Amino acid sequence: MITITPSDLERFLHEDDGKPVVMLNLLRFRPDGGRERYFEYIALARPVLARHGGEILYAGDGKTALCAESGQAWDCVALVRYPSRRAFTDMIADPEYHRADPVRLAALSEAVLQPTHPLG
Repeated sequence: MITITPSDLERFLHEDDGKPVVMLNLLRFRPDGGRERYFEYIALARPVLARHGGEILYAGDGKTALCAESGQAWDCVALVRYPSRRAFTDMIADPEYHRADPVRLAALSEAVLQPTHPLG
C-alpha cells in the first residue's frame, strides 16, 4: 500500500509523544520509469520537508538482499527525520505537498513507512 489513509494518520498520531521520529522508507519502484519519477518527487517535496523541519538522513539503492524472504528486497531505502509525528502530518497536509504526492504515487508500486525511535 502506498496511500496514507485517515485511519493510518489517526493511529500514527495516537502514539505521538512530541519527540523526533525517524521514518524508515522501504520503496519499490514501478518498472516503467518509477525511479526517475521518484527523483522528481524528491525535488518537489524537499522544500516542503525542510519547511516542516524534516531532513533526509540517508537514502540509498537497495542491492541484492543478504538475508530475506522472497519479495522482501527493496529498490531504495531512506531514513527521514521529523521533529515530531505532528510535523510529518502537517507536511503531508501542506498544499505544496499535495502537488508532489501524485508524482510519488506514480513512481511507487509498493512502500513501507515505518516510524522509529531510538532504543533505550
